[in-house]
Amino acid sequence: MSDTLRQHAEALYATELEELKKQDSGKRPHNWLLSPQAVVTYLIGGKLKNGFEVSPKYIGSKRLMEIAVATLATDRALLLYGLPGTAKSWVSEHLAAAVSGDSTRIVQGTAGTSEESIRYGWNYARLLAEGPSRQALVETPVMRAMQEGKIARIEELTRIGADVQDTLITILSEKTLPIPELNTEVQAAKGFNVIATANNRDKGVNELSSALKRRFNTVILPVPGTMEEEIDIVKRRVESFEKVMELPAEKPALEEIRRIVTIFRELRNGVTEDGKTKIKSPGGTLSTAEAISVVNSGLTLAAYFGDGRLTAADLAAGIIGAVVKDPVQDKLVWQEYLETVVKTRDEWKDVYRACRDLQ
Repeated sequence: MSDTLRQHAEALYATELEELKKQDSGKRPHNWLLSPQAVVTYLIGGKLKNGFEVSPKYIGSKRLMEIAVATLATDRALLLYGLPGTAKSWVSEHLAAAVSGDSTRIVQGTAGTSEESIRYGWNYARLLAEGPSRQALVETPVMRAMQEGKIARIEELTRIGADVQDTLITILSEKTLPIPELNTEVQAAKGFNVIATANNRDKGVNELSSALKRRFNTVILPVPGTMEEEIDIVKRRVESFEKVMELPAEKPALEEIRRIVTIFRELRNGVTEDGKTKIKSPGGTLSTAEAISVVNSGLTLAAYFGDGRLTAADLAAGIIGAVVKDPVQDKLVWQEYLETVVKTRDEWKDVYRACRDLQ
């Protein structure tokens, strides 16, 4: 097993990608590792003709993945948009791994992301010693992706300032990156494209200009449609975490995962699963990603400070931490949910006691 804490998708799923490549008889766009149909199979999962099982990376609408993959085969970039925790970055990484065999050409968007992070920078020691030259240029992930004909990823695009965002317009429309200091340019090789992610909680932070919006095809990733879908996602991601961290703990009981997912879905939707009781929602998103984090945290507690078996007591702190972001408003919402919903469920008495004891 690798000592790397988190392997890139193309390394972690190298066997699946190699098997898909062997069995892939579809037409591949230039510089693509797999055909568009095989990329979708990699994302959605399925059984190949030789019986090999490909694990699902995205549990949800196959059509959404087909639209995303088809976009990357055109001259338009792809924007994955949705609530925090709806697997935008996860899908972006796996798309890049399956299309280019490389998910590492990435720019992390923040308020401090500069124009040089997207276009290019300079080795100032060399610049002062030699003057402007190709050797003094510091290539960005976007520039390298253009030269190699690969996918560049830009995370949290709307966290980047509007003036910096717009440096992408020439890259996406003309497929070139001008370098005026050297009186030259970098032209994108076939296969180059951009996948950006943005979450709608950042709406209004740094809105995309209309010119930039036109260069993207937007695919909205929804929260999991059903309880079973969400449970399956949490279960698979938690099993992956256990394997990497080599925890001395039992696999989490499906019932514990179901209870976490139920709590999150009910608080997120403002109504109990049976539709009978309306409840208030806290200010946080309570995404699937946060549910995964709560179970992972509980497993770690069970492994090192318990008997290795996941219990309600191991999960309680994580649940409260995920729900109560505002110590005043969210705490009131949580206490009301605890007393009116959790307390009334006979099979949830242990959850009620564990959470109440922490208040």
